[in-house]
Amino acid sequence: MASYEQDRQKKRRLTKDGDYVDTSKPSAFFKPTGGRDWTVSVAIPGSVLSTCRRDDQRTSIVSHIARALAVFSIDEVVIFDDSHPDTRAKNVDPASYTGDVDPCGYLDHLLQYLEMPPFMRRTLLPIHPNLKSAGLMASLDIPSHPHPTDWLPYCEGVTTTGMPKGGRGTLVDVGRKEPVTISHEVPPKTRITVQIDENDPSMAEPVDPSAPRTEGGYYWGFSVRRSNSLATVFEECTYEGGYDMSIGTSERGISIPEAFPERKKKDTISFNHLLIVFGGPRGLEYAAGNDPQLNGMGIVKGRTKELFDHWINILPGQGSRTIRTDEALFIGLAGLRRIWEGR
Repeated sequence: MASYEQDRQKKRRLTKDGDYVDTSKPSAFFKPTGGRDWTVSVAIPGSVLSTCRRDDQRTSIVSHIARALAVFSIDEVVIFDDSHPDTRAKNVDPASYTGDVDPCGYLDHLLQYLEMPPFMRRTLLPIHPNLKSAGLMASLDIPSHPHPTDWLPYCEGVTTTGMPKGGRGTLVDVGRKEPVTISHEVPPKTRITVQIDENDPSMAEPVDPSAPRTEGGYYWGFSVRRSNSLATVFEECTYEGGYDMSIGTSERGISIPEAFPERKKKDTISFNHLLIVFGGPRGLEYAAGNDPQLNGMGIVKGRTKELFDHWINILPGQGSRTIRTDEALFIGLAGLRRIWEGR
């Protein structure tokens, strides 16, 4: 009992006015400042899992990657295969465990699982061997994941088989006590984004999945895209006009302050769609060397930096011989955040 009281007292802190505040609850909720059209994408290779020998090691790395994407409000993650085409597994059984034979598919599966609001996972994602340790992964706790203390104008939902009271439309489970009704007819077990009616919270309308970001200014999770090579990360970009600014990371690059000197707020760097590409244990040069298309263009080894607008070293003078990609994400995004912060 004494230890409980001590723990409770630790959570009580005095303000400068002498009032007690409860520090046991989070206060840093995401607060939008207006809609935004610009996006930040991150690309990571399947080889981030190449040093893992057990499933718990793999899920730990995926969990760290997903947390970095969420904490820094990344809109898209691209998983590219940096292995040589001749060494890739063929005829992979999608119903079996793929962590050791198809790392890109494994990353894709688990990142989609983590991005999805927890209440709809059982409906949309069947039981799978890849998810046997999913319960050990950290929650993302992003705005698109419903929270009992929050009310947002947008929600992620999954359509149900129930019939609305009026007999028309579709019932959508949005993770609240009661489902909402939309006027559209949508097949069951379909994930949709809806905007809640301000005058009637039991009604909603489906909107584009990007609407919470572009119209409301909310961070709404990340989409997951797979690419067969480093070149197709750029070629298969889903944004109109492609990525207009790209950053490659390498220990042979220049430091972040050198690449992006401090600027005044009004002189922020302009871009529509930013791409930041991280390498695996062997670096981006290894990925370029295993890409037949880039080889045909003469982009190999030292010329890999020609793919990018900026070629940076996220942590010059590192103490460890290597920086794991999941560690590099936190380090790199913390340093590069100055590019889009304040926009």
